[in-house]
Amino acid sequence: MSLNRHSVLIIGCGSIGERHLRCFQKSGRCVVSACDINPTLLAAMHERYGVSVFASIERAISELQLDAVVICTPAHLHLPIAIQLLNQGLHVFIEKPLAIDAVLVPQAREAIRQAQRFVAVAYVYHLMPWIADAREFVRNGRLGNVLHVSSVSGQHFPTFRPAYREIYYARHELGGGAIQDALTHTVNATEWIIGPCTQVFCDVAHQALEGVTVEDTANVTARHGSVLVSYAMNQFQAPNETTLLIHGQTGSVKIEVHQQRWGSLRHGDKDWTWQQTRARERDDLFIAQANAFLDGMEGNLTPLCTFEEAVQTLKFNQAALLSAKTGHPITVE
Repeated sequence: MSLNRHSVLIIGCGSIGERHLRCFQKSGRCVVSACDINPTLLAAMHERYGVSVFASIERAISELQLDAVVICTPAHLHLPIAIQLLNQGLHVFIEKPLAIDAVLVPQAREAIRQAQRFVAVAYVYHLMPWIADAREFVRNGRLGNVLHVSSVSGQHFPTFRPAYREIYYARHELGGGAIQDALTHTVNATEWIIGPCTQVFCDVAHQALEGVTVEDTANVTARHGSVLVSYAMNQFQAPNETTLLIHGQTGSVKIEVHQQRWGSLRHGDKDWTWQQTRARERDDLFIAQANAFLDGMEGNLTPLCTFEEAVQTLKFNQAALLSAKTGHPITVE
C-alpha cells in the first residue's frame, strides 16, 4: 500500500454510500473505510469490499488517520456532521441535497473558512461531459442571450429504488420527495449553466407511488434572472429520461442525459448537430467524481458543485416546497 494514498471514510452505507465507497476504492488513490449505525450494512461493506468498518464517527476518528469524509446520511444530518468534521481538520464531500433547511449554513460557512479544507457537494451531473460541454457552449455566448429553458425528466422510481418506502425518501424532513431527491439534480445543473433561480411557482402531487405520501410529481415555473424556466418531473413513468432544452437569441441547445449527448441547432439549420460522448456506465461518473474530489483535496481545480452553489440549490428546494404548500410564487433570495 502506497504511503501517500488518502484515507477516506464513507459515513452512511445505504445505496449511495455503497456506490461512493466502491467508486472511491476504484480510483486507486485512497484507502476507504465505512461507518454506519446499522451493523448489517457494515458487515456487508466489509464482506463485499474488504474495508475497515466502524459503528461510530468518533471511533473511526480515534482509530484512523483520516484525510477526508464522504457524508451519505439522510440530508438533515449533512451539515451537523460536516461542521463537526471540518472542526477536526478533515476535507468533506457531502451528498446532495446539502440540507433540508438553511439554519446551519452560516455555521458551516464559518467552519469552512476556519478549517481551510476542501468542501464539495455530490451533484454528479457536474461530471457528465455532455452537460459540461453544453454548458461551455452556452456560457461562451454561442446562443446569444439565453431566453428560455425547459426540463422534462422522470423514471420508474420503484425499479431503481425498490426500498423507497423504508428509506429517507418517504419523509420531507429527511430529504425525501421528488423535489429534494430528484428534481434537485436538474435544477442544480440548470443553475450551473445559466445562473441562479430567483423565483419559483410550484405545483406538486402524490400521483402514483405506493406506500408514501410525499410528492412524486412536480411542475415548476421559475425565473433565473431574466430567463424563464419550466421543470416537469414524475417518478412513475416508464422511460428513464431527462431532456433539457436551452433557447437563446440565435439558436438552441438540447441535452439528452439518457442518451449521453448534446446538440445545437442554429436558426436556419435543418437539423440538430449532435455531440456524442463515449458511452459511460453509471459507476464511471462516480469514479470521475471521486477523482475530482481527491484532486480538490490536493489543491487542483475541479468541476464539482461548490458549497455555495449547493446553498443556492437548497434555496430553490425550500422555495419550491413553500410555493407548493402556499400556492404562491416565492422569491429566492
